Amino acid sequence: MNEHLLSVGIDMGTSTTQLVLSKLHIENLSSSFSVPRLVITDKEVVYRSDICFTPVLADNRIDMHQIQLFVQEQYEKAGISKDDIQTGAVIITGETARKENANEVLLSLSGFAGDFVVATAGPDLESIISAKGAGAHTYSKEHSTSIVNIDIGGGTSNLALFANGELLDTGCLDIGGRLIRVDQGSHQITYIAPKIKQLAARRGLALTVGQHVTPADLEPIIGEMVKLLEESVGLRPLSDYYDTIVTNKGLRLDQAIACISFSGGVADYIYEEAADDVFQYGDIGILLGRAIAASPLTQRMTMARAVETIRATVVGAGSHTTEISGSTITYTEESFPIKNIPILKLSLADESGSDDVLARAIADKLNWFKLNNDVQQVAIAIEGKNSPSFQEVQKYARGLYTGMSELLEHKYPLIVIVRHDMAKVLGQTLYALLDYKKDVICLDSVHVDNGDYIDIGKPIADGKVLPVVVKTIVFH
Repeated sequence: MNEHLLSVGIDMGTSTTQLVLSKLHIENLSSSFSVPRLVITDKEVVYRSDICFTPVLADNRIDMHQIQLFVQEQYEKAGISKDDIQTGAVIITGETARKENANEVLLSLSGFAGDFVVATAGPDLESIISAKGAGAHTYSKEHSTSIVNIDIGGGTSNLALFANGELLDTGCLDIGGRLIRVDQGSHQITYIAPKIKQLAARRGLALTVGQHVTPADLEPIIGEMVKLLEESVGLRPLSDYYDTIVTNKGLRLDQAIACISFSGGVADYIYEEAADDVFQYGDIGILLGRAIAASPLTQRMTMARAVETIRATVVGAGSHTTEISGSTITYTEESFPIKNIPILKLSLADESGSDDVLARAIADKLNWFKLNNDVQQVAIAIEGKNSPSFQEVQKYARGLYTGMSELLEHKYPLIVIVRHDMAKVLGQTLYALLDYKKDVICLDSVHVDNGDYIDIGKPIADGKVLPVVVKTIVFH
């Protein structure tokens, strides 16, 4: 069996908006004598869009109409319709994620782009997606080393730390190429972001809107921004301004980081790309890139060249957000896709007791998801067991059935996510307990946690598996 999914990635950043189409190849890697094991074996970018400046209205809101026109135009250029799209993600990043209508635009665009195109936002997820698009996780695995990828865009620098292919931590700083804007013709400053203005004042640097500047005039403030990036990866002690420049959190610096890579729009100018006019984009992005290239970030750490720079986030969104469920699954209806279902993850202590203990834990934790005293649709996540006995499956089914009784009064399907390979038998047992009158979706081989949301796409591979996206949605 060899199938493929057409996936779209759309990235609305502080400076630019872009789109890529990727083909995700799915194969069955098990023998004909064992349970099918379908995995995504290859990710191939088949179309890269034009790059446009993110359209913003006069009231500082995102221009949703222009974004939709851009997506429609790129689909036409690629020769596809939205009905051809089977999976993917729209991600909103940097300062754009802080616009007043960011949530509305994001959710609207995910539906406009295709049936199973998910909406995501937030610095943690952006850090992971851009680092994967840049190839940092692959580099760390192939070289058995640690590497931090810094994705430097217009408004933020997103950090993701990997060791031996495993994600260790993420962070984000309010440092980017468009936080100071300079008119290309007059060389006058037209905008200074509040945190950069505060940093300049703290360091006694004269910097005002309307000021005529040369690259030399901007060197001191850009130098301070680079020092903060050095602090973020452990090359300098944390300064008095570090906590202020952090967007949501920094990296845990409990071990030395061996390697570094850069992605985002600024990265091309770290990797020695020439520019005739340093203010050609009306900002400090080129100067920031050059300052980083001459800093300890590149001199004291092993620098790995990213496979994608300005397109790292959009490639990551299109190629690295979708997982495939296990093939031992149960679903009793096909009203897919299902989007934005919050996860209620049970602890191992909840699972290790009797079915009564399990039921009480579920009933108690469902209160977390009540709105106006009414429970919302959730997916219950459990660890489960490898090769469970008949009695263990029955215990899990009884505990879930009893604990979710309040949820079962609603029209929602019963959604259970199991880490281990037991979803088929558990789902069928639950379906029987429900007297075959309530829809059940029981998936395995998907790792989720509290705070995550899950989207489930239409069945593929003759109905054997379901595409799944696990995400965390955070707005600022």
